[in-house]
Amino acid sequence: QVQLVESGGGLVQAGGSLRLSCAASGRTLSSYVMGWFRQAPGKEREFVAGISRSGAIQYADSVKGRFTISRDNAKNTVYLRMNSLKPEDTAVYYCAVRTGYLLAQSFSEYDYWGQGTQVTVSS
Repeated sequence: QVQLVESGGGLVQAGGSLRLSCAASGRTLSSYVMGWFRQAPGKEREFVAGISRSGAIQYADSVKGRFTISRDNAKNTVYLRMNSLKPEDTAVYYCAVRTGYLLAQSFSEYDYWGQGTQVTVSS
């Protein structure tokens, strides 16, 4: 069983930045896809960014140019750097692991989930 713990969420003003971290325990994730999702009140969970073992990356159109996903396989950790934050970025952010090699954007394709970390962007 893979366990994921997110950190780095908080309250930030519009235009500010945050870096989220997701640390995995139990076993290495070097062969797995890792991703970030978010869910705002009253909305469905949506894909934010994903990264494969080889470094291939996908972003949701809403965050392109502002967010950066990266991973450190030696630390079993994935990061999400969020710049130029907007109020509409407010959500609970979840990291997730897909036990496969190919990038995917559907939450149903991911097998392990963290508990989430709240990001609130004030205007």
